[in-house]
Amino acid sequence: MKQIQLLVVDDHPLFRRGLIALLSLDERFNVAFEAGDIGEALRCIERGKPDLILLDNHMPGVRGVDGIATLKEAAPDTRILMLTVSEDEDDLAAALQAGADGYLLKTVELDHLSELIVKVLAGESVVSPEMMTKLVTAFRAKAPPAPSGGTAAIETASPRVERVAYSRDGSALDLLSAREREVVTLIAHGDSNKAIARKLDIAETTVKIHVQHILRKLQLTSRVQAAVYAASRELG
Repeated sequence: MKQIQLLVVDDHPLFRRGLIALLSLDERFNVAFEAGDIGEALRCIERGKPDLILLDNHMPGVRGVDGIATLKEAAPDTRILMLTVSEDEDDLAAALQAGADGYLLKTVELDHLSELIVKVLAGESVVSPEMMTKLVTAFRAKAPPAPSGGTAAIETASPRVERVAYSRDGSALDLLSAREREVVTLIAHGDSNKAIARKLDIAETTVKIHVQHILRKLQLTSRVQAAVYAASRELG
């Protein structure tokens, strides 16, 4: 299997090199490039296009969220996954609007990060559970009211999250069981599968199955879409 080529962009050498060392233990990845700022990242891209960029936000000069558009222009097919300490909802919105494929906090476990990198490369958009509630809140604040009757559309800030059509009469929502409605509501609250399992007193594997069924029934591709769908229907 061809290794996934990564570019790690972070201005803290100790964190950057530690992350590179840990990612290099996974045979799926090859950290081909590293950079301390956006300018250096662009020079790396000139030497070779990575499959995915892990991008910090708070860096000297141009912030990560402000450099996304430039990076996308230089490497349109490269995925960008924010990896930052910033829990600011404005940074989250700016990153997704600029074309980031995900927004993760640096508290993420390494094993989880590795799997999320693979998911992003498969076309999913990912957001840290801690930031999901802020994403939903921002959507509720900015979304225009749906027209009466007929159909409306949900669209998150990320251009990689597909538009999701739903009917005003709730017919798509009616496809969900009572338990699946509970699960999707908790997803919108930002709960992880483990937290949902604990709250509903069911196994985590059962939660995963429910999530799969929810995505299939609503024709969604990620938890981000499911959270926004739940917000649009005012669940929870």
